Amino acid sequence: MMVKEVAELAGISVRTLHHYDEIGLLCPSQTTEAGYRIYSDEDLTLLQQILFFRELDFPLKQIREIVSRPDFKRQEVMELHHKLLLEKRVRLERMIETLEKTMKHEKGEIRMTNQDKFAGFDFSSNPYEQEARERWGDKAVDDSNDRLNKMSKKEQGQLGEEMNAIYRKLAQLRHGSPASDEAQQATGEWFQMLNRMGNYSLEAFKGLGQMYVDDKRFTRNIDQFGEGLAAFMRDAMAEYADSRRV
Repeated sequence: MMVKEVAELAGISVRTLHHYDEIGLLCPSQTTEAGYRIYSDEDLTLLQQILFFRELDFPLKQIREIVSRPDFKRQEVMELHHKLLLEKRVRLERMIETLEKTMKHEKGEIRMTNQDKFAGFDFSSNPYEQEARERWGDKAVDDSNDRLNKMSKKEQGQLGEEMNAIYRKLAQLRHGSPASDEAQQATGEWFQMLNRMGNYSLEAFKGLGQMYVDDKRFTRNIDQFGEGLAAFMRDAMAEYADSRRV
């Protein structure tokens, strides 16, 4: 199948497929002399598993590490996906129930305790990532979470305010060129900010910008500061990374 057909079949963008190819996550089995990508049935099977991982919030780097392992077993992975998706469904059902109760509470139909209001919420850990580490012996450490956990609540709050300030600055520039001096200066501040939380190479920084557009959760959060900001940041981050690799 051609890349456009695969994109329509899977409900993702052509740009996403190109990105997966560039990072070595999903490379088409064939490429024509004219440069067109041709995906086999085996490629589509791998894409399905990649999308299952994405639904479970695995980062692309970790997905690539998992599927490229010599001991990677498709049936075993599908069983894991099934288990984790069932767990996610239970958690979502609890959150939906909490939301419905909250709506009734707001209407005065029932009364909720403070404990009731947060039933179903648990962001203390990522069970999906932990399961993968246990299953495949993954040694990758999330530097970002590690550094954040070492910060006090006050420091985390200050960091959040700084991040929002950069978002607002970039939002004001989003109708101009992402390569402008002002946009690149603000993007440089973003790069430095992220490296206070983790270790981002220029390539990783560029890939993160792409994720802002590919992952609609990121897009929704970023575009709260201004419609189209996620796409603008992607282009500005790519420009920043490329200009500094020369």
